[in-house]
Order: sequence, then C-alpha cells, then structure tokens
Amino acid sequence: MYKRVFRDGILLLLPIVLTFALSRPAIALTEEQKLVSEAWRLVNRTYLDDTFNHQNWAVVRQTILKQQLVDKDSTYNAIEQMLASLDDPFTRFLRPEQYRSLQVNTSGELTGVGLQIALTKTGQLEVVAPIAGSPAEKAGIQAHDQIIQIDGIPTTKITLDEAAARMRGAIGSRVSLMLERQGDSREIQLVRDRIALNPVVAELRSSAQEVPIGYIRLSQFNANAVTEFARAIAQLEKQGAEAYILDLRNNPGGLLQAGIEIARLWLDQGTIVYTVNRQGIQGSFEAFGSALTHDPLVVLVNQGTASASEILAGALQDNDRAQLVGEKTFGKGLIQSLFNLSDGSGLAVTIAKYETPNHRDIHKLGITPDRVVSLEAITREQLGTEGDQQYQAAVELLRSTSVVAEHS
Repeated sequence: MYKRVFRDGILLLLPIVLTFALSRPAIALTEEQKLVSEAWRLVNRTYLDDTFNHQNWAVVRQTILKQQLVDKDSTYNAIEQMLASLDDPFTRFLRPEQYRSLQVNTSGELTGVGLQIALTKTGQLEVVAPIAGSPAEKAGIQAHDQIIQIDGIPTTKITLDEAAARMRGAIGSRVSLMLERQGDSREIQLVRDRIALNPVVAELRSSAQEVPIGYIRLSQFNANAVTEFARAIAQLEKQGAEAYILDLRNNPGGLLQAGIEIARLWLDQGTIVYTVNRQGIQGSFEAFGSALTHDPLVVLVNQGTASASEILAGALQDNDRAQLVGEKTFGKGLIQSLFNLSDGSGLAVTIAKYETPNHRDIHKLGITPDRVVSLEAITREQLGTEGDQQYQAAVELLRSTSVVAEHS
C-alpha cells in the first residue's frame, strides 16, 4: 500500500508502514472461576442495592478471582466471602446440600429440631420462630432467643446455612444448643424428629351463648398453605362460623406468593403489597376476585410473625379487613429470590423490598397491632384457650364487633 505525496511539484508514491497492536490473548477461566463469575453476575443483575454496600462490585469480582481456587470448597468459600461484603444476612450462598434442604423446607418433609433462624446485624444467630409441634417449640425456645453454640461450636464462626445444616439430622439423633435470653444462658438437649409441614390447624369454637368463631392457625407459608387454608375456610363456613381468628404468631414466613394468595382469600379487592426494586420501580399485587368469607376477622401476631406473615397481616390491616391483636411483629421487609447455579448449588439474593398497601416500610420496624396485648410464655397446648390472653382479647373484640354488626 502507498500514499500519494506531492513534494517540490513531484508526485511521490511512498509505502505505508502498517503497525499492529498485539492484543493480549484471552485467558480461559477455570471451572472454579466460572462458578464465581456466574454467582457474581446473578448478584450484579438482581441485587436490590445497586451500590452493592457502597463498593465497586467489579473490583470485588477481580479480587476474588485472584485467589487460589483449586477445588469446590475453596470456590464456595470465595463466593461466601464475596457475598459477605454486601453486609446482608439474607443474601447468601447455598451449597448443594443446603440448596436441596431449603427446597424441601418449602415443599416436603423436614427432619431436625424445627427452628426458623436469622442473623442479626451483629452476626448473632437469632430465632425467628419455632415451628409448631417441633422439638424446639416443645422445649420452650422462643422468638428472639440467641443461639450461642451448636454442639459446642460458636455460631459466630459458621454461616447461617451451616447452622441450619447442623441442626438437621436423622430422626432420634441429638443436638445441643446453647441459648441466651435477656442475658441468661442455658443449654438445651434436643432430639431431632420429623417436622410436620402441613401448616394449617383449624377448629370451630362455639357455644350456645357465643358467636361461632373459626380459629385458624397458620405456621408457615409453604407450597401446601394456600390449598389447605382455602379448605379450612370452606369447612368452617359449612360448620356455621360467623367470625374468624387467624393466628400468625411465630409464623416465620415462607413463599411470598402463598402469602399473597391467602390474602386474596379474604379480600374482594385492594392492594395486597407493593414491591420496590433497585431502580425504585414499584410493582403491586392486587386482590381481584371474591373473598371466601366476609365475616369479621381478627389476626393474632407477635415477635415471631415475620416476612410473608407480615405481608398478609399488613394487607388485612391496611385494607380495614381485619384488626391485629398481640405484639409488634418481627420486621423483615425484604424479598429474596432463589437462583440455582450450574453445579447444583444456589443463591438466595435480596431482589426487592416490600411496602404495605399504605406504603409502610416495616423492615426492622415491624407492624404494631391495633390492640397491643402482651403474653406470658405458654405451651403450645394453651394456644387458643382461656390461658391465652391474646386469644381471649381477640374473642372479646369479635364479640363486640358482631354485636355492632347485628344492630347496624
């Protein structure tokens, strides 16, 4: 190739010297690095906080990839380290066995002690609620108890999912928990058992002098919750229920969609919940059909009422469909989505926050009941009886509501 140049009136054809910048050959990622990158991309695309806890998320990836990732264990540790930089206990890595266990927990049987747990801001393992009828509930473990050790291992040295895995195990096997409540510590020996995952208990409560009350206790929002709940209402309606008490105490939540669908069973119309993503874009879920009943409703809540339970309670309260009785709820207003990774592990990623129909953000604040009633520690057998002050307050409220309705 030549370029044309005029010099002193003479046309010269001068050769063009081409130079090429040699690009550095792309370095192929190892399988371990690919898994880290896969996890990083999922968080990069979906995580609620687009500042990633005020850090450069791309630099975090580069730093992690420089580590010696020689096997699955070192790779998993690296992903956990990467997610820990977000300072969000609800966004976490799930090793294959943990991911499978979580899927079972929302859809099938579970063997263990029956505790729903979370990490506090200080990294302390905390009880959200014991599952109804579980060994943990029978031993008297309560919401907000701190779990200090599991079989002698400090919980500050293990992840949330490692703690859950250590409490699961074969039926009949034992596990030791060191608990702390209001400064007092004690050790409890628990025997693992099969945890019943049918979350609905329903019964008609009536006498000749009282309004027939349908009492429904919902222990968690799993895949069976909506069907079982609708069946319970239908049965109670046939039995003549004229008012309802919905007991959400110590319900730690579960599937978001289950909470929304159960709200629709009570509402003809209205917003159930707003969701807000990282762009600030609001979505909403609405009631759009016919409620199964329009009878008066009271909802029982306490410090163990969390997540999807708070969505349901907030929807019923803000739509004036129910009054809440009990104690302030737990205060978890974040929504996680599960993602499976290519090797069978998974991620739980905080993708949005939710607001009640009146745009209340209850994260770390909880929902305050319409009527605050404290409750001394009682056994599971005492729930919904004369020894249950919160239940008795709900009954009295329904009696007065029904009397007003009869004379209106």
